[in-house]
Amino acid sequence: MLLSPEQEAQIEALRANSQSTLRVVAPGMEGHLYTPHQVLDHGFVRVIDYMGDDAAICQAARVSYGKGTKSVQNDEGLIRYLMRHWHSTPFEMCEIKLHVKLPVFVARQWIRHRTANVNEYSARYSILDREFYIPAPEHISAQSEVNNQGRGDTLQGEEAARVLEILKADSARCYDNYEAMISQDGQGGLARELARMNLPANIYTQWYWKVDLHNLFHFLRLRADSHAQYEIRVYADAICNVVADWVPAAYRAFEDYRMGAVSLSAQMVDCLRRQLKGEAVTQENSGMSTREWREFEAIFEG
Repeated sequence: MLLSPEQEAQIEALRANSQSTLRVVAPGMEGHLYTPHQVLDHGFVRVIDYMGDDAAICQAARVSYGKGTKSVQNDEGLIRYLMRHWHSTPFEMCEIKLHVKLPVFVARQWIRHRTANVNEYSARYSILDREFYIPAPEHISAQSEVNNQGRGDTLQGEEAARVLEILKADSARCYDNYEAMISQDGQGGLARELARMNLPANIYTQWYWKVDLHNLFHFLRLRADSHAQYEIRVYADAICNVVADWVPAAYRAFEDYRMGAVSLSAQMVDCLRRQLKGEAVTQENSGMSTREWREFEAIFEG
């Protein structure tokens, strides 16, 4: 179940009560409003509200009123200049509010980005649903042997089946005990704020998450990266699809100057200049550590 009957009724009421507006409307975003985009097995991302568009970024940069006399081509050129030179304030003029349903362990990773406004579903007040994230078999992986915070090879056969059975059984048992503790049969039932501590980290929670475009791009640069944990990366990918429709020029600049770009240290730049001059550059004469040198080489390996 993605949306509860109450949430679906709320959406229908909002759609039935559409009103004209004088505020900026982004046509590409209007199609996303209220629509849940499924992520993982029970999660979703949906747009609740937004403010601004590509033109609003340019308007803020020029400190002018209205869309002015600049062409769309000039606007995109300005946006690319702003992104290229790390002028962040104009991007802060656009905001988005998302409703996200996600596993608790993903939420704990997500909340490390402290630049948004968040209001989470209260398990002190309400009873959490019996919904848990259970990875698909292709995402059951061993610990990486070279990366302490990454995954290695996919588990196969009996070992994968054993892990999945443990995850399912533990989730069900914890929720059964949660229900038993808050049951009012015979007594008042344990307080929900205490009973919730027995629930596993793969249970789903929900929150409203409001963030400006500059900080959203920072979140996406880290979490939509191929090295990010799969379970948060798929949420970032879903948000990328929304943002690309909302502010297409800004998103193209973001792809070119953030997602598809690299940062070079002073030593790396010096080595590159020397190589372009035909000098032989090695790790020993580069001024870089072994790890930095590997990272430098990796940049240019197709």
